Amino acid sequence: MPIPIPEAIAESAEAARAKATGVTRPHRFLVGALLAGAYVGVGIVVLAACAGPFLAANSPAAKLVSGAVFGVALTLVVLAGSELFTGNVMVMLQGLIAGSVSTAELLGVWVASLAGNLGGSLLFAWVVDKGGTLYAKTATGGPGPAGALIDGVVKAKNAATGPQLFWRAVLCNMLVCLAVWMAARTRSDAAKAIVIWWCLLAFIVAGFEHSIANMTVFGLAIFVHHATFSDLFRNLAWTVPGNIVGGGLLVAYNVIAGRPAPAVVESVEVELGEPAAVRQVVLSADR
Repeated sequence: MPIPIPEAIAESAEAARAKATGVTRPHRFLVGALLAGAYVGVGIVVLAACAGPFLAANSPAAKLVSGAVFGVALTLVVLAGSELFTGNVMVMLQGLIAGSVSTAELLGVWVASLAGNLGGSLLFAWVVDKGGTLYAKTATGGPGPAGALIDGVVKAKNAATGPQLFWRAVLCNMLVCLAVWMAARTRSDAAKAIVIWWCLLAFIVAGFEHSIANMTVFGLAIFVHHATFSDLFRNLAWTVPGNIVGGGLLVAYNVIAGRPAPAVVESVEVELGEPAAVRQVVLSADR
């Protein structure tokens, strides 16, 4: 059985308090944020390596393969433990509403995790570039299937308008935070992995925008001079706010769903001798 929503919200508020305390020790918190950026980068590289050949062959299975393997990213974040900005959007907002953190603490965690994720993503992309596997040349001198996929993704993201990126980012973080939220409502690691896999499959196949994943995508292209930092920051200028709104919408749902059901009044006959008296008792609507 899933953990009851009110209990899960209370645990999330405690997690927000812990993050707010943790960010005051930046040598620890930033390491977690760097790792989260790298973990998401692992998902991007695996996606490109697996789906690239399908795309090169014009296979309709390319998107499905992409979504099927990308779940490794958030699985690492959740089960190995790290500080991912998009998940922290939801957790810190829940803490703010519950009163366990202040607005300043919320912003501090958001900024620290976002900066750390950027550093970890770019560092991971640099290491991958130095390894020379993703953009290994073909016999014709062009990039291999994995590199071609990254180039195509970057081109598509650059062609999208700002509002398109924003709304795709809203939808993306609704799914990512839904994965984090469902994982938080189960004690089973196997169940956590399953719900994470399904939600990430949905957002990748649908083509939504994840700001942290985009850091690695653009980073890989930047290091081979197929994109620029201005391309990356233009994308983040739209996707970061969209991810915040998407996480906030899920928090709003959690708050509504987590409210206790209204009590109802029922009349119950209770024998109090002769004659029978009637008294009213308050019973919970969700008994």
